[in-house]
Amino acid sequence: MDRTAQLVTSSTERSIAYDPPGSPPSLHARAARVLEANWTGASTVPSRGLYPHQWSWDSAFIAIGLRHLSPLRAQTELETLLTAQWGDGRIPHIVFNPSVPLDAYFPSPDFWRSSTAGRAAGAPRTVQTSGIVQPPVHALAAWLVHRADPGLSRSRGFLARVYPRLAAWHRYLLHRRDLGGGGLASVVHPWEQGMDNSPAWDLPLSRVTPAPARSFRRADLDHGAAEDRPTDLDYGRYVRLAADYRDAGYADGTGEFAVEDPAFNALLIASEHALARIADELGATGTARHARAERLTQALVERLWDPASSMFLCRDLRGPASVGCDAAGHDAVGRDTVGQASVGHDAVGRDAVGHVTAGQAPVGRDAVGQATVGHVTSGPAPVGHATAGAATAGDRGPVFPLHRPPARPTAGHEAPAPDLDPAPTPAPAPAAPAPGLIPERGVSGLVPLLLPGLPRDIVTALLRTAAGPHFGLGTTTRLLPSYDLLGEAFDAHRYWRGPAWFNTAWLVERGLRTHGERQQADALRESALELAAATDFAEYVDPYTGEGCGATGFSWTAALALDLLHGESAGDTTLTGGMTATHGTTITNSTNSTNSTTVTADMGFKGGNRR
Repeated sequence: MDRTAQLVTSSTERSIAYDPPGSPPSLHARAARVLEANWTGASTVPSRGLYPHQWSWDSAFIAIGLRHLSPLRAQTELETLLTAQWGDGRIPHIVFNPSVPLDAYFPSPDFWRSSTAGRAAGAPRTVQTSGIVQPPVHALAAWLVHRADPGLSRSRGFLARVYPRLAAWHRYLLHRRDLGGGGLASVVHPWEQGMDNSPAWDLPLSRVTPAPARSFRRADLDHGAAEDRPTDLDYGRYVRLAADYRDAGYADGTGEFAVEDPAFNALLIASEHALARIADELGATGTARHARAERLTQALVERLWDPASSMFLCRDLRGPASVGCDAAGHDAVGRDTVGQASVGHDAVGRDAVGHVTAGQAPVGRDAVGQATVGHVTSGPAPVGHATAGAATAGDRGPVFPLHRPPARPTAGHEAPAPDLDPAPTPAPAPAAPAPGLIPERGVSGLVPLLLPGLPRDIVTALLRTAAGPHFGLGTTTRLLPSYDLLGEAFDAHRYWRGPAWFNTAWLVERGLRTHGERQQADALRESALELAAATDFAEYVDPYTGEGCGATGFSWTAALALDLLHGESAGDTTLTGGMTATHGTTITNSTNSTNSTTVTADMGFKGGNRR
């Protein structure tokens, strides 16, 4: 893509007439000022101090909000990111600005060494990037940006230029990252999932030897309190995983960490539906992509839905209970997971050369040459997969036990003598998740509400979980916590271990609307807008009090506040467009509404270089 063309100002764009009903005074203008302050001339940084480069999923969320101010700038945001795409299709999670000093952020370009270590994977030679990825929100963002001004998009050939890159991105995830052989994409580093410090990573990270503390310097502590950031031990493990991945030439499938995450895959599915809409717009057919999204939704349910938790959980592909086992806990020859390890595997389930034994299913091609997922069919689950809840008695025994109250002590091994007023019999402990599933409830497990193809019973269970004691939506919390309120690792202020984030609130809000839960969606929207305004667009907040944490003037908070304002006034409850939920909820598209207050699209957007 021509980077010079990306710097065109928005003087040719039309004005957006828009009156957000019931919004706090000047919230719209305040959000616009945040995005202008963080604009670099070709992209938007999440935060000038803490995050001074371009981040992948941040830019997707930012573009979704920017489309209401400047559709051209929103297109530019995505185009700039895509110029850094690797030859194998991956979109790196950071695109580095060469004018920022190396010590301003760690890991810096000299750590990743993308142009040399990533040469075999097709890393660009002229742009320095990281080597890992982030959640695939990009096709979804591209479709919504196009819908903001279809005329401008068509005149610039926006979708025609980004579609091949987005298709290659999905092809990479569906093929290179299907490390479990079940059709879902895996993350190979906690940073890839976006919820970097989630307690869901504690178990798989416990097998990783941390890098020596003296081998790196944490720049994040210059901008945030240590008690709010990941611990030095966790950070050392992050560094070790990233360094090992780099030293392996960014080859997928050989590292110590591989996890199937529900939010990452839900966003891939939503973006696959969006790619289908883009294909239709370009005169091709999106039928194969819609069908693929439906198969991926089925795989998500089969592999990550846990009836005992009433939500989606992460699957650890490197844990002893996962390798070679189906969702019911049986290995390839039908044995359960209790007993001896398979011959030829080490303690974490790898074979002699470090690969998992779960094989890859063949990858086909559809009519437009894209990879199709042949792992999951609409019929019975293939060998090695169990349907949701289809575990037999005894197969769901606790591999990683949930936290339980201690048993009542007895005298030696004898049964306690009866008394006249015995203590009430304690309630039975909840069933543990199926082997391989990580028994930690995080907001990631609620994000699949985005998907209109979820079975209604699963939607009902997710709504009950969100409103229940683990997340308190609409009852005890002001915004959805990132982690289980009742979990032992919960911390209301520590990064992704409890605080509430605006991007996950936006995703769940749209999911609620997708399934017709308008009252809950309205309440979540109102709370998110109130807290965005009260905290000066904080990075995240205490879920109970709403106290702002992390950076202020955070770009995706401002951008998604704009989208919540605009989406409600326009009646836009869609993420993918033209889809119908399986239980009857129709998802529609809309263009910008016109009301009384006018905000010029290029107001305050004059480009310029990074300060």
